[in-house]
Amino acid sequence: MRIAGLLAVVLVVISAASAAELKIKVVDPQSAAVAHAQVMLFSGSNNSEASIQMTNPEGVATFQVKDSGTYRIKVLAPGFAAATVTVPAREREVTIPLALAPDSETVVVSATRTPTAAESSGSDVATLTGQQLTTMQPFAAADAVRFLPGVVVNTAGQRGGLSSMFVRGGDSTYNKVIVDGVTVNEPGGTFDAGTLPLAQADRLEFVRGAQSTLYGSDAMTSVMQVWTRTGSTATPELRFGGDGGNFSTAHGFAALSGAHGRFDYNAFGDQFNTNGSGINNHFTDTLEGVNAGVALNKTTSLRVRLRHNNSHVGIPGEWSFNGYDPLVNVNGAVQPLQPDPTDSSHLNTILGSVQLAIAQPSGWQHRLMGFDYSYRYDELNPTGDPNRTYQYVPGAWASFDVGSHEVDHINRGGFEYDGSYSERSWAESTFGYRVENENGFVGDVNFGQTHGQRMNNDLYAQQQLTLGRLTAIAGGRFVNDSAFGNTGVPRVALTYQAIRGNEKLSGTRLRFSYATGFKEPRLEESFAGPPYSLVNTGLRPERVRAFEAGFQQNFFSNRYVLNATYFNNLFHDQINYVTVNPTTFVGEYVNVNQAFAQGAEVVLQGKLESRILMNAAYTYTSTQILSNPAPINALYEPGEPLLRRPKHSATFMLNYLGTRWGSDLSTSFVGPRPDSDFLNFNIDHAAGYVLANFGGWYAIRPRITAYANVENALDRRYNEVVGYPALPVDFRAGLRFQVGGRD
Repeated sequence: MRIAGLLAVVLVVISAASAAELKIKVVDPQSAAVAHAQVMLFSGSNNSEASIQMTNPEGVATFQVKDSGTYRIKVLAPGFAAATVTVPAREREVTIPLALAPDSETVVVSATRTPTAAESSGSDVATLTGQQLTTMQPFAAADAVRFLPGVVVNTAGQRGGLSSMFVRGGDSTYNKVIVDGVTVNEPGGTFDAGTLPLAQADRLEFVRGAQSTLYGSDAMTSVMQVWTRTGSTATPELRFGGDGGNFSTAHGFAALSGAHGRFDYNAFGDQFNTNGSGINNHFTDTLEGVNAGVALNKTTSLRVRLRHNNSHVGIPGEWSFNGYDPLVNVNGAVQPLQPDPTDSSHLNTILGSVQLAIAQPSGWQHRLMGFDYSYRYDELNPTGDPNRTYQYVPGAWASFDVGSHEVDHINRGGFEYDGSYSERSWAESTFGYRVENENGFVGDVNFGQTHGQRMNNDLYAQQQLTLGRLTAIAGGRFVNDSAFGNTGVPRVALTYQAIRGNEKLSGTRLRFSYATGFKEPRLEESFAGPPYSLVNTGLRPERVRAFEAGFQQNFFSNRYVLNATYFNNLFHDQINYVTVNPTTFVGEYVNVNQAFAQGAEVVLQGKLESRILMNAAYTYTSTQILSNPAPINALYEPGEPLLRRPKHSATFMLNYLGTRWGSDLSTSFVGPRPDSDFLNFNIDHAAGYVLANFGGWYAIRPRITAYANVENALDRRYNEVVGYPALPVDFRAGLRFQVGGRD
């Protein structure tokens, strides 16, 4: 026994002596640390089991290794190209620089919920990095995503006006929007992209296509995710500044961030004010937030996020249609229609989450998050504007602006577990469980509000396999909802590298996917009752059947990438309000509508130089209403195209992301599209337009940067939504300062 014990001690000592510590530091093109990058360490063959760690706030991951052989290191950091290096086991410290890349080669998270190169994700993904957002200086999400491939943004007016996103022919409620891991849609998918500020945004990802298997309700045609910056400098860093421009625009911001030992933090505030152009177009927005984390040990971390957003906006209403100003009757005198000077809205949201991340045992990643989202919206039109009238028959006038008071108080809170397991370098499993309580009061207080509450329980799983040239992804989601019962959605995606290529034609990849998606009813659709509506206890979610096929062709050693995708979407079980009593107009919400959309997206991406990225895209979309038993307008009759979806749209972006200066040129073309004034002016379309923005920054000194941005530089006068003139040329310029941190 003594000999055996002595032998065990000797073996432990020998094992410890043969083991060593390997430190891997990940840096960006400016040599700054990249935190939260996924580092995978393989020994032996490519198919060996991986050891996985996330880099700490200083960009370092540490592994225990042996002294013999070699190790292969793979780094997946969202927003950068994947990096793979092989090092001898005797190395003790390795620095891996990451590079910028076209979207198709950029590592993304949203397509699979784990870091994956976009070309292998089986989805069309567009990204905006922190550097790009800093150069573009968009105030809200709508100002940025309108320049991404396949995204059409329609804003009712100017800053703060309701901004709806239309993707692949889907409704504006078919887009899932997530901020720091928390869903910010209203229940049922409603989302205003014009009131989501992007201050302190570290990255934005936009996935086109049905993604309900991984994200549940609302992800019918797209998923958009935004992440807040984290602290990364050992010395605390204070960044502050401000800018101003025409229309009495004033903007100020400040952020204090850093990383010390096991802790990182970023506390920030942002204030934006403008009067806009014209009557009642003022807008003010206040944002405060905190993103803080602590590494409890080498494999476990805790992160807390909090955002509070408060905005006020004037709502002038529709008044000028594609340059045509309809006449109204004011005290017996006929004159052009004027904006409403009284209508305004107030939005107050609070987002909070606590996330525990555990990277053990080897190959496993666990993320547990509790979250809460509070949404408070108040739109007041105290009396209505009696001067806003229309001529419904010759010689007869009727008011269309009446008093109203919309108040929505909604809360979404719950818990989610999300896990992943890398069985081998060629296999990865993703799975999770989510429970969420949706509770809210919605509607006009003058006509009686609707209260609704429902509980969602979701289970989901996905398997990703890479077998030689073929990558296969298959997954599904099962949902139990307290209001509409059970539903399930599958998804399958395949990518195949048909040709490896050479220096000029650097590889051809084919892609196909099939998926179904769903969108839960809005609270008023599920719970509205007498005296104005009947409750339909059998109301089901809206659904989509979606498939897409395409190819990716790389050129000149992957410096240029051409992507082409055909998409085909059948939207069914769409909800409509159908009157059952023509005398009282009482009706109910039922699943009766059906629509179809198909089209093609062509995207050319290029890395012109190491710091110059180009992205050009064209989208063709054809839509048709297949069934609508209760159309409120002739434009909603079966056979008609869907409103506000242009057949032709295109975008172009050119970014230079340097160390001393940066610049951006973003343009968007949106073709004519069906629309309606919904009054009696006989307007049935919105004219096409071209929008061009450009801007840049220059480091006057290492800690002082000047910047300027021009939006609608061509000074086009157009309507994104008919009746609501867009903002003319808008100029802003300012300075930002840095105290502490790194040079």
